[in-house]
Amino acid sequence: MIDIKTLVTENLTETRNRLLNEISGLSYEMLNKKPDTETWSIAQVCHHLYLSESIFTQAIIYGLNKSNGKKAEPKPIQLAVDRSQKAKAPDMVVPGDEPLYLEKITELLNQSRNLFFEFYNQLEDKSILKEKSTKHPLFGYTPLDQWVDLIYLHEERHIEQIREIKSLL
Repeated sequence: MIDIKTLVTENLTETRNRLLNEISGLSYEMLNKKPDTETWSIAQVCHHLYLSESIFTQAIIYGLNKSNGKKAEPKPIQLAVDRSQKAKAPDMVVPGDEPLYLEKITELLNQSRNLFFEFYNQLEDKSILKEKSTKHPLFGYTPLDQWVDLIYLHEERHIEQIREIKSLL
């Protein structure tokens, strides 16, 4: 039987590899071109993923450290992948307008992933993540183990968005 740590690591690694594969070889122009004024560029989507993963990691740590942290019912987080349901990003994870090079995007994505794994790998008892929760902007109080899953589910959603943007450019 596969343990939860291995499953999480595999899901995060597989999704990140797919993301990096999707953007590898794109020119600076392709990365930073917006299909229209309302749509993020691929670089902005990647910047959003970096910001989101950093905030998710902070939220999980916050939820663990809350002395009155309560258990929440599991949420339908698989909806995060559904691109037919539009969601407005909270201000703290809205990307900037400055253009980015592929190397900078990769560096940021590695930074947020390393930060997450640094925390996650030090957590001896992963089952505590099921017992505590913190408030998610879309799902409300969400168990921390689902926040972990949301990192790769959210990335999955945006891989699809990047594919859409590429088809429009």
